[in-house]
Amino acid sequence: MKKLILSICALFALTACTENIRTRTFGGTQEIKVPAGQKVMMATWKGNDLFYMTEPMDSAYVPATKTFSESSNWGVIESTVKFVESR
Repeated sequence: MKKLILSICALFALTACTENIRTRTFGGTQEIKVPAGQKVMMATWKGNDLFYMTEPMDSAYVPATKTFSESSNWGVIESTVKFVESR
């Protein structure tokens, strides 16, 4: 019975929160499509919120996928956020 209750609580916790919270708290990968014509300059977490700075692309700039990775002390729960740029 305890296992069933714990399973239900874990399922609720994973489905009740936003993708930012799931990625930051439980690890895993999140993909963000950056608005067209913008390039990512930097990213940071503040609590469960993800902030990222963009600027307009130069005409010669080639859009890329940029990866923002967490390296935890124990290597157990690590998060990755991929920013996908486009024209």
